[in-house]
Amino acid sequence: PQRCEAMLPRPPFPGEARRAAAAGRSRSRPRGAGGGTVLLPSMLMFGVILASSGLLLMIEKGILAEVKPPPLQPAWGERSQRGGGGGQEAPGELEAEVLRDIRNRTIRAVCGQPAMPRSIWELPAGQRRTVLRHLLVSDKYRFLYCYVPKVACSNWKRVLKVLDGALESVDVKLKMDHKSDLVFLGDMRPDEISYRLKNYYKFIFVRNPMERLLSAYRNKFGEIKEYQQKYGVEIIRRYRKHGGNSAGDDVTFSEFLQYLLDEEAERMNEHWMPIYNLCQPCAVRYDFIGSYERLSADANHVLERVRSPSFVRFPERQPWYKPVTAETLHYYLCNTQRRLIKELLPKYILDFSLFAYPLPNITSEFCRQ
Repeated sequence: PQRCEAMLPRPPFPGEARRAAAAGRSRSRPRGAGGGTVLLPSMLMFGVILASSGLLLMIEKGILAEVKPPPLQPAWGERSQRGGGGGQEAPGELEAEVLRDIRNRTIRAVCGQPAMPRSIWELPAGQRRTVLRHLLVSDKYRFLYCYVPKVACSNWKRVLKVLDGALESVDVKLKMDHKSDLVFLGDMRPDEISYRLKNYYKFIFVRNPMERLLSAYRNKFGEIKEYQQKYGVEIIRRYRKHGGNSAGDDVTFSEFLQYLLDEEAERMNEHWMPIYNLCQPCAVRYDFIGSYERLSADANHVLERVRSPSFVRFPERQPWYKPVTAETLHYYLCNTQRRLIKELLPKYILDFSLFAYPLPNITSEFCRQ
């Protein structure tokens, strides 16, 4: 299991929260559509954590440094009989119970606020399009999966293709096609959408927000030429003096975070858009929220819950895959300007608070270790 020392033991004091909230609002003011109320992470900011007293207390007492951050074992404590998955083993039942309770109470508290959307039809048009484009449909097994890039979504898409008969096995050595042989909820009529949202089993998988951003940065700017040319060249042009000759393959992590800070959350590329914006957990009531940190156990639970055939298993992690470790995250965070990280947190604060991930530790004491 991942070490949790890279987590902040203290939330911001109220004064800090107000100052950061003001900074977040000035940097990330959304453009609404259709006259609806637009709520982004920057608007709820650290007040979300302060309002969710359970999470605040856990962070204040340092309990989340002992209880591993990822959610969560199924509430009824089922044990999976399937193999595969390549994820880390589940933490103890007590830790899972505590984290599940924190997450569920926080989601209820935040999503119960009067201004929060109760359904996708209350969302502005742009937000609604985003979530509908990320909800994958299995009519055969009656479930909806909101895919989140950099949270094992390619493997989940393989599973969906196997379940629908488009692939023979999750182990087929083919380049992943993220569009063909997949059914998206956004391609359906409103009445078909409403029926499936009401009657199908719905799930998402989440990941530590900073770890997800680092994974996206290393993958897209370190390996994918298309992203280097489309985003890297522009990032360097904006934030580096005399960077006009760059091919976009040498973007620094600090430059990437500065770019995220200046972008509107709703206009971001899906690989670094906040999970809240991608999947709208207040407008869509998910039956299960799995985590990357408990990938094997949580994926197997979902497969059992939707009654998939026993031969369908979640893919093993590929041997060439280089995961983001706690040490790698520590290195990048501690070699990045604290200002950037602190100012960026408001955009991702709902991902931290709703899914019970402690804030990153960027204290001098921790970074000297």
